[in-house]
Amino acid sequence: MLSSNYALEFVSYPMQVLGKSAKPVPVMLFGVLIARRRYPLRKYLYVFLIVIGVVLFMYKEPKETEKAAEEGAMVGIGEFLLFVSLAFDGLTGGLQDSIRAKHKVQAYHMMFSMNLWSCLWSFIGIISTGEIFSFLNFLQTYPNSISNILLLGLTGAIGQNFIFLTIEWFGPLTCSIVTTTRKFFTILCSVFIFGNVLTTRQIIATILVFLGLVLEQIPSRT
Repeated sequence: MLSSNYALEFVSYPMQVLGKSAKPVPVMLFGVLIARRRYPLRKYLYVFLIVIGVVLFMYKEPKETEKAAEEGAMVGIGEFLLFVSLAFDGLTGGLQDSIRAKHKVQAYHMMFSMNLWSCLWSFIGIISTGEIFSFLNFLQTYPNSISNILLLGLTGAIGQNFIFLTIEWFGPLTCSIVTTTRKFFTILCSVFIFGNVLTTRQIIATILVFLGLVLEQIPSRT
């Protein structure tokens, strides 16, 4: 989550969302390496389609890269942070798959443990970096944001119930595909509500990503 949020300083929000849409790729990879899962060939083909879409979306013309470098932008940092975030997503999914198979852990046990350790690492990070003081200054400057933060925490907690139940019942790969599907609507909202404009190439790339997700789900329901 740290890498994913920090990437927003270097890439646009639609790019961050679609980059994270490739989450089924590392989840499948680490599921094979760690949990010794085996997937049918069609899943690999659909995941490949997702990868092609993400690469096409993130591809930058040489002129764009040169212009960013001239302006002093840190080219490639955002993409690297998204790659790190996806790698840890895959590692987390593989470990969840392994724990789920070996110990039959229940959804709320896993949810409690993950959030407990997440809070611990976040607390250490916010104290050691000194960001706690800038955060408190932010709240003093914008007190209206407190209600939004509380609402974000509430909705996130409610959503996690369904995420961990999906992991318990269907596995991390299915969960990653479900959560990725909702990113399609996030991109639509980003374009139509907040005015983030996509190029023709990026629109085609978005279609490829979610076409792969839809095709992946159709055979499993027949």
